[in-house]
Amino acid sequence: MIDVSIIIVSWNVADMLLDCLESIEAAQTRHPAISLEVIVVDSASQDDTVARVRQRFPQVRLLSQTENVGFTRGSNLGLAQARGRALFLLNPDTLIIGEAISLMLAHLDTHPQVGIVGPHTLNGDGSTQSSRRCFPTRRIAFFESTWLQSLAPQRWLDDYTLAQADDRATLDVDWVQGSALMLRRAVYEQIGGLDEAYVMYYEELDFCKRAKDAGWRVVYLGQAQIIHHGGASSEQSGAWKHIHFQRSKLRYFRKTYGPSFAALLRSFLLMSYGAQLLLEALKGLLGHKRALRRQRVDVYLQVLRDGLLVT
Repeated sequence: MIDVSIIIVSWNVADMLLDCLESIEAAQTRHPAISLEVIVVDSASQDDTVARVRQRFPQVRLLSQTENVGFTRGSNLGLAQARGRALFLLNPDTLIIGEAISLMLAHLDTHPQVGIVGPHTLNGDGSTQSSRRCFPTRRIAFFESTWLQSLAPQRWLDDYTLAQADDRATLDVDWVQGSALMLRRAVYEQIGGLDEAYVMYYEELDFCKRAKDAGWRVVYLGQAQIIHHGGASSEQSGAWKHIHFQRSKLRYFRKTYGPSFAALLRSFLLMSYGAQLLLEALKGLLGHKRALRRQRVDVYLQVLRDGLLVT
């Protein structure tokens, strides 16, 4: 059996994807005893992704889609084709550093209760990117990634992000960021793939929770490092980035805390967007960065028109 199947879902980020594949190739050269397969699910890119991957990396299994299938569905398409005993979900805007793949695989091999491993993730400038978390509480729902975040007691946010832990440590955590998430095949066979109701965002949180509920440990492995540039695909989505994020947030909290709490949270989020819309419109009327204000007003209007309904 192949040791590691690396699954990458890509959309219109050809340059970053090829850099990512180059870093994987270099990692495999350093550890030829570890067998790898790379599966790229291209989500109907309009750039030259498909042609360039086929030309430069003919060994890659390229699953070219005729429509944008989104991250979760694309990941599941790749997972269904993967043959590895470990399955590594990796974003196209990442770079493997040094021994990251071999270290994560070794941790799974030597700790049979660990089902998921996430690496120490760096930004492009070398600073640490927060990528390990506790499960969010009801309280955190109203502060994390909302206009209230700056008002939250710092202790609440630090507890949620495990900010006091050493970035080089090995820690049991509740969930790790989906930009680089390695799981053992047994986890996938037991709980299935990602929940496709999450188009993007929160899908890795939901997946890790299902794994932990099934008895598996989730570990942050500080000695394994990757670079994640972040947001390369989602930045192309405009207002849909907000809509997907908030719908996913509501779906997770509905699944975890019930429909009544999700309804309360949805009302809060819609009121927040309404307040931000009025504030940006007022700033525009006063002549402060009018083009930027118009752009933000348009985004917030689209969110409000969507209504953030979760099926």
